[in-house]
Amino acid sequence: MSEPAKAGALDRLRARYGWLDHVLRAYQRFDDRNGGFFAAGLTYYTIFALFPLLMVGFAAFGFILVRRPELLKTIDDHIRSQVTGALGDQLLDLMNSAIAARASVGVIGLATAVWAGLGWISHLRQAVTEMWWDERIESPGFVRNKLSDLLAMLGTFAVIIATVGLTTVGHDAPLAALLKWLGVPQLSVLDWLFWLLSIVISTAISWMLFTWMIARLPREKVSLADSARGALMAAVGFEAFKQVGSIYLRVVLRSPAGATFGPVLGLMVFAYITSYLVLFCTAWAATASDHPRTRHVAPPAPAIIAPRVQLDEGISTRKTLTAMAMGAVGALALSRVTRRLR
Repeated sequence: MSEPAKAGALDRLRARYGWLDHVLRAYQRFDDRNGGFFAAGLTYYTIFALFPLLMVGFAAFGFILVRRPELLKTIDDHIRSQVTGALGDQLLDLMNSAIAARASVGVIGLATAVWAGLGWISHLRQAVTEMWWDERIESPGFVRNKLSDLLAMLGTFAVIIATVGLTTVGHDAPLAALLKWLGVPQLSVLDWLFWLLSIVISTAISWMLFTWMIARLPREKVSLADSARGALMAAVGFEAFKQVGSIYLRVVLRSPAGATFGPVLGLMVFAYITSYLVLFCTAWAATASDHPRTRHVAPPAPAIIAPRVQLDEGISTRKTLTAMAMGAVGALALSRVTRRLR
């Protein structure tokens, strides 16, 4: 008998370290379900959905400027001081025409934002569901699907706005302003303390956001506890990525070319890395979960019960005559054999 093949170095490491085996199984699940493809698609829909939101924001800012002419005059003076000549006049004319069309821009932007947002949330839910379930979930119908996506989009936007607000309050600058208002003297040690505290607060808030995405966006019910563990890993990775991204922006924005293309490229990279991180951590949570519904089992085919009634008509006339003839022949043959033996 041939000796069994020895396990490779990676297999031995996976057998020794459970966390490494879990990470590799999660990545295998993520790759089998085209996680990278979904992350790239979500990046496109995220960037696409930002433009109508900018239109809505610009329209809202136009209504504010109309109600506050002193602020509008300040912006005009700033533009004239920074951009002189015909170019400055063109910028002012463009701004005034945009403010005049604020209502139409707002309506078009809002309608486009709803349409683009529904596409974004639909693909996000589909991607998260693919990471959780082994089989494709059947759609309940177009209307019910869109209503469900609309509710999920509103809930997600509400959670995002809440997390952004809490993150802004949790930064080191607002905390320092709070201590200054309370009369606490500013010390260098407190700056590091505020920085660490802001990171902890931001990570906790991101944890809430990712838990919502991983646990509540799938189209079928999943385990909240497993989702929270995966979301914690996503929040830590997201906070580390934000720190690296802030350094990237400070370096890139120093040059004119970087100031022109750096924010756009940074936004695309930010959207892709965030989508990739959320989907991978969802696959990690699905791999760790022993929830009975983490694997979708299709219902069996409907059983068809069709009773069959078969009547027993007995022996037919033809069969009776045949049996009588064979019996007569057999009896005649038996009698002749008996006579010969005598």
